[in-house]
Amino acid sequence: MNKIQRITILSLLLLCISTARADEDYKVKLFNPVRTAATSQMIAPDARSAGMGDVGAATEADAVSQYWNPAKYPFAISRSGVALSYTPWLRQLVNDIGLAYLAGYYRIGDYSAISGSVRYFSLGEVTTITKGGGTGLTIKPYEMSVDVAYSLMLSEKFSIAAGVRWIYSDLTYSYTDNTSPGSAFAADLGLYYQNYVNLGQRECQLGLGMNISNIGSKISMGNDLHSDFIPTNLRLGASLMVPIDEYNRFTIAADANKLLVPTAPHQRKGETTEEFQRREQRDYYDISSIGGIFKSFGDAPGGFKEELEEINYSLGAEYIYNDKFTLRAGYHHESANKGNRKYFTVGAGFRMSAFTLDAGYVIATAKSNPLDQTLRFTLSFDMDGIKDLFK
Repeated sequence: MNKIQRITILSLLLLCISTARADEDYKVKLFNPVRTAATSQMIAPDARSAGMGDVGAATEADAVSQYWNPAKYPFAISRSGVALSYTPWLRQLVNDIGLAYLAGYYRIGDYSAISGSVRYFSLGEVTTITKGGGTGLTIKPYEMSVDVAYSLMLSEKFSIAAGVRWIYSDLTYSYTDNTSPGSAFAADLGLYYQNYVNLGQRECQLGLGMNISNIGSKISMGNDLHSDFIPTNLRLGASLMVPIDEYNRFTIAADANKLLVPTAPHQRKGETTEEFQRREQRDYYDISSIGGIFKSFGDAPGGFKEELEEINYSLGAEYIYNDKFTLRAGYHHESANKGNRKYFTVGAGFRMSAFTLDAGYVIATAKSNPLDQTLRFTLSFDMDGIKDLFK
């Protein structure tokens, strides 16, 4: 038996032992999503990507690339652009929750760009109940973030980007030592590769992208012992644009993303509540945000199978006619054990010389899904087109 065979067998044995130990030591629950604070950071803000199943790491650059992958901006055709998006959220349950998003960019010369965005997520009005059962305060909880990024083209085919973000979350119903708004600082890192490949007699545009977002501090809502992780996320994507003729082109794209946040531990069989709380504090709450990134790749109670379930997949398609009219469709998949967000999406867009109007619509596959019939709108402005109107 050679050395490679021994290493392979040893690796398989270790995998089997770890899986068996996970099944024995943990009460593996059916529904076990990854917990984070500031969850609104994971909501897709724009109608274009939402109409394609929430893909965007490697699609063609637009004004909202700040969220998906700011490294795409140096490849944008227009020198500058601004986009405003609005998403009514969970309208199957309430009518006053929504996400507003403003993003823009400016290309500096031919090889770099600066960009930024502002995100505001409102949870509407919430009326608290007193201990006696009476009406208490009326509060308006919300989350927001502000970010800026710089992107640079290193070659004709490859670019990188780095960004910083400030996150603020005010979901408290009273301001005491134990409950207060929280804030955090985070950084983004993006990579993008674009090249042209020949498929038959057609010259197609290939895009590959990676974006790691929200690498930063943990956030505390007033409890110093239980600071929470922000949604650090790894997104990988690929896209292929196929020209049909002079007026028609078709794009297919796919994304895979995983939260780089450790899974909260479960109470073991025979473990007392006090023992579990000490272990939870040591193995979860005391872990730093950077340590949590590395821990997130191998800490799921269900072993390797559950780690794979933490990966979300998106597949989308986009048809464009004469750079004026667009049709989109897509599918997003999340494991039933991690949130069960499974839905089809459709969308459309109309472009004039100076602005573009996009809409995206969610069709949930799971019964009683509150995301069903979610409608997004995005209005984008091409600053070069606006200048041309006044010439």
